[in-house]
Amino acid sequence: VQLQASGGGLVQAGGSLRLSCAASGRTFSRYAIGWFRQAPGKERSFVAAINRVGGSTYYADSVKGRFTISRDNAKNTVSLQMNSLKPEDTAVYYCAAEGIVFTTFYSDSSYDYWGQGTLVTVSS
Repeated sequence: VQLQASGGGLVQAGGSLRLSCAASGRTFSRYAIGWFRQAPGKERSFVAAINRVGGSTYYADSVKGRFTISRDNAKNTVSLQMNSLKPEDTAVYYCAAEGIVFTTFYSDSSYDYWGQGTLVTVSS
């Protein structure tokens, strides 16, 4: 599966953005999808994830209550709605699809397929 993330941009603190992850291939519904982010000078970290059918979602504590992940398997897309953005949310955001060895939604080692990333900048 190939992934392409989009929707990043510059927004003021308190604002909102909606990221999209578009996937190619007819087997999209077989993959759990995660969003990760990497801020300048920091390691990549988990943001949110959704299971194959969209019935279960998972969030990092830092975004819980502000971000919402959803998917539309008919359209091969996963979205990340980001509200009440903070300057510390500034990062490159990546979407990823589960790999062959999937142990936990929260670790990037569970995901084998990665999009190219989209930059989110939140100004104070």
